[in-house]
Amino acid sequence: MIMVIGGAYEGKLDYAGKQYPEICWTDGEKCGMEEIFRCGGVYNFHGYIARWMKEGKEASELPKKIKAENPALIIVTDEVGCGIVPTDPFLREYREAAGRICTELAGFSEEVYRVICGIGTKIKG
Repeated sequence: MIMVIGGAYEGKLDYAGKQYPEICWTDGEKCGMEEIFRCGGVYNFHGYIARWMKEGKEASELPKKIKAENPALIIVTDEVGCGIVPTDPFLREYREAAGRICTELAGFSEEVYRVICGIGTKIKG
């Protein structure tokens, strides 16, 4: 597993696409779990986490499912824990869950990159 993280609109997908041009990508804001199990990479993974939670599924199950079904997955996701804490209770719960999920996935990952202004820095591996 490989993770590419960073703030919104920092060029994460472009960076990952250049590093892994052969990958077939799917959009986490629109895809189903089966697509994540079959694809080479998922972008907007933070959007998948929000949908997963809105469906009432347990957030802590997600990292283990992905590791078991697609351990070679490349995950591109926004860091959602920075900035002003939202007043909406769901958004606060989502930020907490996204942080925990991504922390666990980063632990499973062989490599983790942080992208700022389109420049990737390897922070693990």
